[in-house]
Amino acid sequence: MATVAGKRLRTGAAPWGIVSFELAGTRERVRRILDSWDEDARVSAAFSVGIDYLIIIAYANGLALDCVMGADALKKRGLPGAGLGAPLAWGQWLAGLLDATENGALLGILRGSDQALWPALARGCAQVKFCLVGAGVAYALLGYHARR
Repeated sequence: MATVAGKRLRTGAAPWGIVSFELAGTRERVRRILDSWDEDARVSAAFSVGIDYLIIIAYANGLALDCVMGADALKKRGLPGAGLGAPLAWGQWLAGLLDATENGALLGILRGSDQALWPALARGCAQVKFCLVGAGVAYALLGYHARR
């Protein structure tokens, strides 16, 4: 179902689907994206944002645990970077809070609000979230390789 919804959200104005919407940043870009979506696509976008609230819990906790485990593996092997695990674990929970805030802004837009704040807030939260999650994934992979 997510694949069908994802295809529905990919248009010329939104080549990355929901991610294009998250990173739009301005009312003008948001308007172009919304204009490129039919009513079914808008419902799919709202559903995707709603489901994301459940996914946040899983990825934030999972990546936080992976960062802690990675730090433990690095420490046991005497490798550098073990001290980054705890801050990166907290960073995953911050990413989750940013994701929830981003989702609230996106739902505000989908409900018809034309406030300039919503696209900018969604974009800012998404950018920091992607950086934190990327750093967490990279660190978790480093820890995984340290355990091998």
